[in-house]
Amino acid sequence: MINFDFESLKQIGLTHAIASQLATFNDTEATLARVTAVHREWIAVHDGAAAFEARIHPKLMQALQERDVSLAVGDWVLAEAHAHDEYWLSERLEPSSHLSRRSDDGRRQSLASNVDTALLVMGLDRDFKLRRMERYIALVEAAGVAAVAVLTKADIGDDVAARMEQLRQRLPPRVPAFAVNALDEAVAASLAPWLAAGQTLILLGTSGVGKSTLTNTLTASAQATGGVRRGDGRGRHTTTARSLHQCAGGACIIDTPGLRAWRPDADADALAASFDDIDALARQCQFRDCRHEAEPGCAVRGGVDADRLFNYNKLLREHRRAEQTPLERIAARSKWKVLMKAVKARDRHK
Repeated sequence: MINFDFESLKQIGLTHAIASQLATFNDTEATLARVTAVHREWIAVHDGAAAFEARIHPKLMQALQERDVSLAVGDWVLAEAHAHDEYWLSERLEPSSHLSRRSDDGRRQSLASNVDTALLVMGLDRDFKLRRMERYIALVEAAGVAAVAVLTKADIGDDVAARMEQLRQRLPPRVPAFAVNALDEAVAASLAPWLAAGQTLILLGTSGVGKSTLTNTLTASAQATGGVRRGDGRGRHTTTARSLHQCAGGACIIDTPGLRAWRPDADADALAASFDDIDALARQCQFRDCRHEAEPGCAVRGGVDADRLFNYNKLLREHRRAEQTPLERIAARSKWKVLMKAVKARDRHK
């Protein structure tokens, strides 16, 4: 069995559930470590005492490719020391949670592993978009990660009280929401319930909302931060790669680059679970297969905010498209082309 110091590794997020997996490994020379950053040529890891760099062993690389996954910040791995102070990662422990998204071509992109809570960061300025927050909540909850809405720039934002009220009306009651100034150290007190020792958090949001500033406030790190551009209020990119940082209280925070898009990588039922208010009303619809669009006897359209319903349907459409094979996408496009031609021909005839 692998020898390890649980108390030291607990400071970088080790849990008993992850540690129990070590009973299946017999390599007593391997070191348990956590991935803190992923780069093209090497992986940054930490063993609870020191940080070092390592490469992925070809056998592990092949095993990951066969499962259509890749190493992500937050993963727990086994590192083996070789000659010339080189380290190779030989095993990846099964994560308790894994956040990922789908690219335009359908490939899976790993974002982070072994995350307990996602701080969904949105600015109280031009970045304020309720649909995006709903999407983020659905996607993190589908991965088994708790969501907390954190609205930054409370000191300079527009209509802060009104926007917070809009947010609370749209979000499920189980999702806490805070308006904060990311530069104010008091933010740590607001988020204290999620910053306990051994907890791992991830910051998700677009560029310029203050994720790196918030990370600096909550941890001892000193990442570069930047303002927003004049004219459109959009943020400058200061974080270029996901990275894990330690808080003084023992929690870990994963900072991430701005997310331009986050396409679903979860099953439809898991995504729909975040919109449980829609699901509850859907049981009262006249038809079981009601799409809540124009069907008679729909109980959802009148009981849910129209924009929230639109966002729900859009997310499920994206999921269905992500599940299609390339041939199915081609067939769907061909079908729509035929339908559009028929419509145009009918209009010309009229």
